[in-house]
Amino acid sequence: MVDHPAVQVTDLFVSYGATPVLAGATLTVPAGTGVCVTGENGIGKSTLLRCVSSLQKPDSGEIRVLGATPGDSPEFWRAVVTTVEPPTWYPGLTTREHAELVCRAHGQDPDEAGIDEALERFGLSTHADAIPPSLSSGQKQRLTLVMALVRPSSLLILDEPEQRLDPDGRAAVAEMLADYVATGGSLLMASHDDKFAVASGAELTTMESLHP
Repeated sequence: MVDHPAVQVTDLFVSYGATPVLAGATLTVPAGTGVCVTGENGIGKSTLLRCVSSLQKPDSGEIRVLGATPGDSPEFWRAVVTTVEPPTWYPGLTTREHAELVCRAHGQDPDEAGIDEALERFGLSTHADAIPPSLSSGQKQRLTLVMALVRPSSLLILDEPEQRLDPDGRAAVAEMLADYVATGGSLLMASHDDKFAVASGAELTTMESLHP
C-alpha cells in the first residue's frame, strides 16, 4: 500500500530575474488520483510542472515525487513520464517504431503494449509507417501522448495535453487518462479546458489557490 502522495510540493519559490513566478506554492497529488492545475498563461503552470519533473531547479522549497526527491536518475524516469518538453524524434524511425523504442527502453515487450490499439484510438494507424517530422502538429501531439501512455509508469506529468487536438482527439486522450487514473496511476497536468480535465479523471485546482 502506498503511504505517501504521488507529488508533494511545499513552499516553492521560483523567480525569473526580479519577477516572482511561484511564491510559496504548495500542492499535493494523492497517489492514484489526478490533479489539473488551471490558470491564465504566464501564471506559472509550466514552471511548476518543470520543477516537479526535475527539469528546473526552484529557488527554494521542497518537492517530493513518489516519496523521493525528483532527480535525473533511471529510477525516477522509469516511474515518471512527462510531456513538459517535446520529445526527440529519431531520424529514420517511423511513428510505430518510436512507440516501440519507448517500450523497449522501459523493459516492455512492444507486442504486449497495445501500440497498434493506441495508434488506432489516436487516429494514427494510417500514419504508423510515416516519420514524425512529416506529421501535422496535432498528429505529433497525439504521437507524444501515445509514447507517454503505452510505456509503464506510475506518474504522468502533462502540460496542456489537449493542445492542437480536435474534439475526437481530446475525447480519446481524456478516456485513456481516466483509464490510467482508474487503474492506479497518478496524474498531474495543466490545462485550459476544464471539461477535458474532468473527463480525464482530474480534480481542478487553480494556480492562485496554491499560494498562501
